[in-house]
Parts: sequence; structure tokens; C-alpha cells
Amino acid sequence: MRLVCISDTHGDHVGLALPEGDVLIHAGDLSAHGRREETHEFMKWLGSRGFAKTLCIAGNHDTFMEQEPAQTKQFAEDHGVELMNDSGIQWRGVNFWGSPITPRFFDWSFMRDPGEPIKAHWRLIPEATDVLITHGPPLGIMDQVLRPNGEGEHTGCPDLAERVRAVAPKAHIFGHIHEGRGTVEQDGICYYNVSTMNEHYRRTHEPVVIDLDNQKLMR
Repeated sequence: MRLVCISDTHGDHVGLALPEGDVLIHAGDLSAHGRREETHEFMKWLGSRGFAKTLCIAGNHDTFMEQEPAQTKQFAEDHGVELMNDSGIQWRGVNFWGSPITPRFFDWSFMRDPGEPIKAHWRLIPEATDVLITHGPPLGIMDQVLRPNGEGEHTGCPDLAERVRAVAPKAHIFGHIHEGRGTVEQDGICYYNVSTMNEHYRRTHEPVVIDLDNQKLMR
């Protein structure tokens, strides 16, 4: 099964070239300003890419998706997009699970406080998950941002890291930290930061293609 993965397009998705694959995955921050019109237009675009299955989660910029979940779900369903919000599906024998939740930073969308408020979401991840899609990274995995003093800071979620190690999915796909774009394998788990934009909010990265059968990073 071939997965084509993008994230953090922030409204700049038109013209994005997508290679062929079986499943198209968007790992959140699909909008620039979190508005209704942006969300509707994006779902229309995403669902028209011609993939056998299309999966999408929200991100911290996607305000409308948090405030109007029923309307967002209808937009997705109307255009053949499987919207995942602490939920999962099984398709062709592969178990997918998606969550938009990230640790709190200021007052963005889909954010939770550390401790029990965020752990409650990660406990929902089934142990049988093959492909995990979250908006944000686990602590220490392609989660570093450069602060004004020139020092790097790890911003991933420690509780997510603990749960991912326990579940041990074949692939963990995320974005959120644009400058963390890349792939790494640790303890048999393949992690993919598939951010499409760079740290300057410019669309500079190509989609990531994953051959799930052998975990080969194609692009």
C-alpha cells in the first residue's frame, strides 16, 4: 500500500503536485486562517485528487473545524474525505488512527494542557494501530524549533511519545513543526514529519511517499 502524505499546507494547496498512490493523507493545518470558506474549498480539492482513500485530520490553525465539527464532517463526507478526530478506520487490512490534538501553546485550536487532559486523547489510540496520524510530533522526534536566542527547543509531546512506543505502529505521520521535516526510525517505528511548508510558511517541500509494505521512503 502506497501512502502519499502532506501536512501544513495553510491554504496553499492549489497546484501542489501529488504522485500516484493508494491513500492520500493530510496531517493538519489545511487552512491559513481557520475559516469556513477555506475549509470547504480545501475538502473539495482534497477529495478530487483521485485516490482510492483520502484521510484528513485538523491542526491548530483549523479553527472552524474545532468550532463547527458537524459542518466540517459534512464538508468532508460530501467530497469523499475521511475526517479523523480521535477516530480510526480499517482499510484493506490496515488500521489507521488520526488525532488533531497538540500540547497547548497560546490559544490555538485542538490544544490540550499537559497531564491528564492530553493523556486522555492518547489513551484512545488502539494498540492495533498500524498507521498513526497526529498533527504534532512526539517529544524528541523532529520536533525542534529555533528560538530567537539561536537555541533549539524540543516542542513535541512527551505523553504522545510514551503512547507511540507502547503501540508501536508501523508508521507515525505528523507535521506541525515545519522545520522538523524529515524521517527517522527508532526502535522499529518509522516516524515521518511531512510538513509541506518550511519555517517561513513557504511551500517548499514535495509530498512524502511511503511504501507501507517495506517502509521505504520514496521521496
